[in-house]
Amino acid sequence: MKQIFSEIIMETKGQGLYNFTNKTLNWLNKQKIKDGILNINILHTSASLVIQENADPDVLIDLKNFFDKLAPMDNKLYKHTVEGKDDMPAHIKSALTNNHLTLSIKNKKLLLGTWQALYLFEHRLENHTRILSHHLIGN
Repeated sequence: MKQIFSEIIMETKGQGLYNFTNKTLNWLNKQKIKDGILNINILHTSASLVIQENADPDVLIDLKNFFDKLAPMDNKLYKHTVEGKDDMPAHIKSALTNNHLTLSIKNKKLLLGTWQALYLFEHRLENHTRILSHHLIGN
């Protein structure tokens, strides 16, 4: 049994879903673990992680639009407004999605469906540097 930790740094350019599947696969291919579990954790409270469709980009647009309607940027609705109109809605969106993903590795392959990809879901309007911690355990 072996454990490996690593970080992937991602630069975001405002709200949206950023595909990081290839960054994770490139890192995973360099590891000597054939079978195991990969846990990916985002070290932030105003962005999140999701597994979502990678074939039709309209899905990503619709998801962003849905979450914007679910948690509108209206400071009259929130007590926590110190960091701007997008701050509290970003925390709500993050709470409703995931701060980590756990995936199986089998025969050096990340088990994702045909149309699935890994996305960083940026909820803030401004550019941010996001850290994705990867923790791989296996044989």
